[in-house]
Amino acid sequence: MSENPTDVVTEETPKLNVEPGKLVTMIDHTLLKPQATEADIKRLCEEARFYAFGAVCVNPIYVKLCVRELAGSNVKVCTVAGFPLGANVEAIKVSEAQTAINHGAKEVDMVINIGLLKAGEFDLVKREISSVAHHCHTGRSICKVIIEAALLEEAEKIKACELAKEAGADFVKTSTGFVPGGGARAVDVRLMRNVVGPKMGVKASGGIRNLDDVLKLIAAGATRLGTSSSVKIMQELLHPSEPSEE
Repeated sequence: MSENPTDVVTEETPKLNVEPGKLVTMIDHTLLKPQATEADIKRLCEEARFYAFGAVCVNPIYVKLCVRELAGSNVKVCTVAGFPLGANVEAIKVSEAQTAINHGAKEVDMVINIGLLKAGEFDLVKREISSVAHHCHTGRSICKVIIEAALLEEAEKIKACELAKEAGADFVKTSTGFVPGGGARAVDVRLMRNVVGPKMGVKASGGIRNLDDVLKLIAAGATRLGTSSSVKIMQELLHPSEPSEE
């Protein structure tokens, strides 16, 4: 995943009063690295339980483990489909989503087929999103659509968000975090929010390293934040005068 702090666009940090209890519910505590071990995932869940984050976001193989580790808490389990390239066929993405839901996932972040979008095959892109969203909703789960904004022109970002909204998705999401230099940017979040309107969720993800990044993205319209730096961010919020551990 991208760990470059410059991934988030440079803007003056807005003066926002973010209550810790509100912020934690907006965080998807994330570990999607391919080398993540069971011990790493258990640690992720321990941290999520301690801080009461809204969700953990993990690769599908670890959904069952997270469900067990987080039993009795309010932390949801989120996973991914078509990740990170979005180039799977529709049936595979649907199967991934359905399997994850059967394993206990309450949220699925799917990657759109970027090539189809760029080729103007909008009906196919919309159908794929609709199929995954339908299976998510049938399983009482949320569907988030990753548009991989760093690979899109502005008109393509707008179209991707329009298609996700029309297809019935619950969120649009900026990035997988796997494109170099392609993390969350406030300018993209603002554009996405303007397209989908005030009711649909917008998730910023990729390169969110500190509280300043968080405040910029929330001010731009993000309602969910996917980050592997969640603990560091909470330390900054709760203990602003103390240096946080790396």
